[in-house]
Amino acid sequence: MKAGIHPEYREVVFQDVTSDFQFLTRSTLGSKESVKWEDGNEYPLIKIDISSASHPFYTGKHKIMDTGGRVDKFRKRYAQK
Repeated sequence: MKAGIHPEYREVVFQDVTSDFQFLTRSTLGSKESVKWEDGNEYPLIKIDISSASHPFYTGKHKIMDTGGRVDKFRKRYAQK
């Protein structure tokens, strides 16, 4: 393996913005924001939209999106032909 081409791993905090769930892990991603973690150290903060705390597969709660209007519009458009 070539030396000097691999990214540097560092500890970062990921925060799920929909459920306010946070977890500490290692990543190559960086951020300008930081947060103080439970151990008293400060880590870069990376905000994410979905995690295991908010995804319907893991929680068992489904969020119903407004897809009914789009389906009806599709059916009307192709029913005329």
